[in-house]
Amino acid sequence: MSRSPALRWLSSFIPAPVTVKWQERARSCLGALIGIAFTGGSMYLLLGPAASIPLLVAPMGASAVLLFAVPASPLAQPWSIIGGNLVSATIGVTCASMIADPTLAAALAVALSICGMFALRCVHPPSGAVALTAVLGGPVIHALGYRFVLEPIALQSAALLAAALAYHAATGHRYPHAAGRPDRAASGNAAQDAARAGFTRADIEAVLKRRSEMLDIDVDDLESLLRETQLQAFSRSFNELTCGDIMSRHVVSVSAATRAAVAWGLLRRNNVKALPVTDTDQNLIGIVTRADLIDKRLLAKFSPFVAYFDGWLRGDALRTPNVGSVMSTEVVTIKASAPITDLVPMFANYGHHHIPVVDAAGHAVGMITQVDLISGLYRQTMERARQTA
Repeated sequence: MSRSPALRWLSSFIPAPVTVKWQERARSCLGALIGIAFTGGSMYLLLGPAASIPLLVAPMGASAVLLFAVPASPLAQPWSIIGGNLVSATIGVTCASMIADPTLAAALAVALSICGMFALRCVHPPSGAVALTAVLGGPVIHALGYRFVLEPIALQSAALLAAALAYHAATGHRYPHAAGRPDRAASGNAAQDAARAGFTRADIEAVLKRRSEMLDIDVDDLESLLRETQLQAFSRSFNELTCGDIMSRHVVSVSAATRAAVAWGLLRRNNVKALPVTDTDQNLIGIVTRADLIDKRLLAKFSPFVAYFDGWLRGDALRTPNVGSVMSTEVVTIKASAPITDLVPMFANYGHHHIPVVDAAGHAVGMITQVDLISGLYRQTMERARQTA
């Protein structure tokens, strides 16, 4: 039995399931707690308990939601909170001083604030509440005049932003979420990815422009999401393939005691970019890449005395750097039995180019690169084509 139009309309208000992990939710809540506490505490130390200025204004709570719960949003970036709050505070104070009717002043303040934020590319939703506070905040706020822009708005915005920057850095979270300018190599890789994906960034920007509305997602994030979705959909059809099926089984490994010069020679002779580092039981304990060794190699080549002294400081008997002094111990691995779909986020999101493959005991049994993944998918595609022919 079909539902009535009224029920269908009411059901449209049911929110979609939240896909954010519980760890991320807890991280956001703790960040907001620290951010608001730091902001209020900073104002208390600066102004003292007898200050007539509010130690916290309500819009900071809304800003905290954006800065700590959805830091990837374009509305949560540093210029958004600073520029948006300052523009709105200035407009709000101006409207409050020039228009006697509070309702008209409030409406005009919010409307002009949105206009100003669009013009200055600093749209920040809580800033609308800043404009309202300037108009409807009462005698204490009105007595501040344009001082309200600096105290409390500018000070509290800066304190909250500083807390967000420090907290995200301490918890390993990307913030600010502004994309850097790609170098030529990155641009070349992006062009190759675009050719494979069938769309380019210009296509995305053209569609967004045609929609003529502001979406709360960064263009870079949208592009990355679309590419990963396409790769995930493609890999899903090959879910029976495991990492053990496509990995490179001939793996050259080294120990932590291997000399850096020897490891560099192995990288060049085998034409690889990374070597697993194993202990005497073949357990994976680290990974060393060309980037890890390049500084040591150049150091030994151009400054032998400095290299000798560096080894002497480390207590190295042969006075030369070894792999253990330069390797990365935090290694992202994948099990040989894992489906290749598990590789998608590793390659797409985290920038890994070579992932060691381990067995159930944690022994290194192979290495997977992006080329191995593509080659495996291609072989499977050809095999399926032969079977259906």
